[in-house]
Amino acid sequence: MSLLYESESRGVTPSEVLGLLPVKPDPYVIDLVMGVGTGQPEIDERIRARSIDWPLERMPALDRALLRLAVYELGEQFDIPAAVVISEAVELAGIYSTDSSSRFVNGLLAAIGKELRPANPTPS
Repeated sequence: MSLLYESESRGVTPSEVLGLLPVKPDPYVIDLVMGVGTGQPEIDERIRARSIDWPLERMPALDRALLRLAVYELGEQFDIPAAVVISEAVELAGIYSTDSSSRFVNGLLAAIGKELRPANPTPS
């Protein structure tokens, strides 16, 4: 989350932020940050589609970073239960963002989670 926040704050790509670090992070962190960076246009579009009356650009930067990370995990990290992804994002929003962020993040991710991980998926 902090690397994605730093990327946006500095106006550089997530891969550039990783390249500037004095110590290489854990490979899992690299995968997450690079995955969000690569998929950001689609991730942002998915957030915009579910965020009625609250433009992505008006959200606190930390909320954007949390939402992007969680949406990436919901769509790509199927070994992590959706409830865990959402719970962690809500907890981080409650600690580091605004008073209303945890409710906002919870509602938005719950809607996106239903879309990305339906309870009874149709077999392909």
